[in-house]
Amino acid sequence: MSELIYPDLGKVSEKFRDVFENGVPRGKKTQTVNQILVFAYNGTGKTRLSMAFKELGKDVITRPANVMDDVTTPLEVEETTRDTLYFNAFTEDLFSWDNDLDNDQQRVLKINQDSHFFDGLQELEMENRIRPLLQRYADFDFQIDYSNWTVNFKREIQKKDGSHETIEHIKVSRGEENIFVWCFFLAVAQLAIDGQEAYSWVKYLYIDDPISSLDDHNAISVASHLAQLLKTANGSIKTVISSHHALFFNVMWNELNEKGKLQPYFLKHDKDNKQYSLKYTKDTPFFHHVALLEQLHQASESGSLFTYHFTILRSILEKTATFHGFNNFSACIKKHANDPEGILHARLVNILSHGNYSLFEPMEMTEENKGHFRNILTDFMANYRFNPDLFPDTPAQQPVTEQ
Repeated sequence: MSELIYPDLGKVSEKFRDVFENGVPRGKKTQTVNQILVFAYNGTGKTRLSMAFKELGKDVITRPANVMDDVTTPLEVEETTRDTLYFNAFTEDLFSWDNDLDNDQQRVLKINQDSHFFDGLQELEMENRIRPLLQRYADFDFQIDYSNWTVNFKREIQKKDGSHETIEHIKVSRGEENIFVWCFFLAVAQLAIDGQEAYSWVKYLYIDDPISSLDDHNAISVASHLAQLLKTANGSIKTVISSHHALFFNVMWNELNEKGKLQPYFLKHDKDNKQYSLKYTKDTPFFHHVALLEQLHQASESGSLFTYHFTILRSILEKTATFHGFNNFSACIKKHANDPEGILHARLVNILSHGNYSLFEPMEMTEENKGHFRNILTDFMANYRFNPDLFPDTPAQQPVTEQ
């Protein structure tokens, strides 16, 4: 498919809605699309695109009045309806800190009670829905004050005598706050997917850059968890996901594409011609391949290597093998004199790229495995030449000598 050109983001959002409503041609058939995945660099307009999509779903209707309405006529009232539950930079603005500047003790996060995002907050026991999600990523707890619309954060600490104490009204870090807001959104999204009446208006989810402040292992964890949640919707709620994060995009693509109901796009902004372009790719785009290699190269050079880096390396090896017509990623692993079939390195990649530990726990590699990883990566990049300007020479850790 060639690039599609649009004069503004409103037209791009119209395209997304058309894809959801009418599907896309795949050969002689029309394929239903449940998720749209968008890669775009920062500054392209991802957040503005999410708001344009949301605005298209707004409508003003006239309905019969009920006893709860402040009516302008005896029998009817105007109401603005919506169909998109979104997560973006504006979602975080629904929460703001009261730092208790007078006493410096009662720090709480205030909730904007006027937003539909918080419909049914108390009745649906949101604390019990958010807490299991938050425990995946954080070591602090929280309590919602439903009467004052505030959140109190707390953390248990161990004292010098070995006893434990819970510190109330702490101010969590910016990153921890972002994780809390993200888990809040996930809990609300789950309610919408489950068909809860308070969120029956949700037809679409729009998720823009949920992991902008996370490290790689949490990016993988968030992407994998989000994908599992979206799969449970089974098309009842359609979703747009946009990101500038190559690793997050790659994981989402691999997780959601198994049934062919994912439509991935690369969004670009041509500032000179004042237009936007969408390019569909039926496989993980090559620029993600290179971006992931850059991340692996940087990790290898710094020595900060974790088991999940084998997961990324395997993905690159598999796609390279497919491109070159091989049946197995092991064909892209260089053979050494003491391992002529490449069995050792293939086995290492195979074992260390599987298992939840490689996705959800930041487990550092052993020094021996770091050496094997560097050897595999260095040989791969030597055999399949890439632009050397993308991979500058820096003081690197020494690879292990093959035994």
